[in-house]
Amino acid sequence: MTDAAHAQHAEQAATHQHDQHDQHDQKGGHSSHASHGGGLASMAASATLHCLTGCAIGEILGLLIGTATGLGNGATIALSIGLAFLFGYTLSSLPLLRGGLALGTALRLVLAADTVSILTMEVVDNLVMAVIPGAMNAGLVNTVFWVGMAISLVAAFAAAYPVNRYLLSRGKGHALTHEHHGGSGPVTGARRFIPVQPTGALAAAIAAFMLGGFVVALADSLT
Repeated sequence: MTDAAHAQHAEQAATHQHDQHDQHDQKGGHSSHASHGGGLASMAASATLHCLTGCAIGEILGLLIGTATGLGNGATIALSIGLAFLFGYTLSSLPLLRGGLALGTALRLVLAADTVSILTMEVVDNLVMAVIPGAMNAGLVNTVFWVGMAISLVAAFAAAYPVNRYLLSRGKGHALTHEHHGGSGPVTGARRFIPVQPTGALAAAIAAFMLGGFVVALADSLT
């Protein structure tokens, strides 16, 4: 298949995926890839934000644990990367499991769809945190830590977006999981208890948590 054909396929997949998720959102279901715009660009942005939420949860938790326990920079970075992959894969697997896929099938799809995107984010995110003076050793009650974290996450999004767009244009990356979102019928049985939160809500919660940490650190510095 030529690049032009791949791009056309991705555009068609984007249109189908947005329609599917708009319908599913009305039922209170998964909306991690929903967006008001159509086409490859909005699909890539939505996929990148979806990956970023899982990575951000793992990154923040890892840095919090590492900073609070006095781990060295190397150990803290390793912990953050491990947790970022764990939460990134988990958030991508939940809607697939809720849609009826077997655990093994869901994990194989997620590994193929998310690994490159998460890896890109982790390299950029941790590199930015490492080069910002004092960010890794600032401590939780320090504005430098929270500002550095915000900058690193923005940089990670900017780096992963073109990667996701390239993969989607060739039917790879998140394109591998789109057709499985929403399942093939009503959610019944134990699948009803699988939690799936909209990406926008998770991103808002992460932003609010970071803002709260910054405000606390700022107040502490002023007193």
